[in-house]
Amino acid sequence: MRKAVSILLAIGIIVILLVGVNELPKFGRPHNPSDNYVEHRYVEKGVEETGALNIVTGIILDYRALDTFVEATVLFTGAMTVLVVLKKDQDEMDRRKK
Repeated sequence: MRKAVSILLAIGIIVILLVGVNELPKFGRPHNPSDNYVEHRYVEKGVEETGALNIVTGIILDYRALDTFVEATVLFTGAMTVLVVLKKDQDEMDRRKK
């Protein structure tokens, strides 16, 4: 019974994902949502607005600085959580050995 439910659930998830992929805009079309005015502004006025000669650096450190900071914070928090969990496991193993 569990095997049948698992197979049906997997088929359902696959169907949902395939329908979602089918709804994505076609690749390379000029009016796709990913091809909007923001990227044109970055290229045309990036050096003028940020003062950075490297456009990638200007985008990451000036236009998207808060987003980059939050991503770094999430990564740091995740790494600290893993270290704390591993430390607790190591402490428990040391206590059991004594």
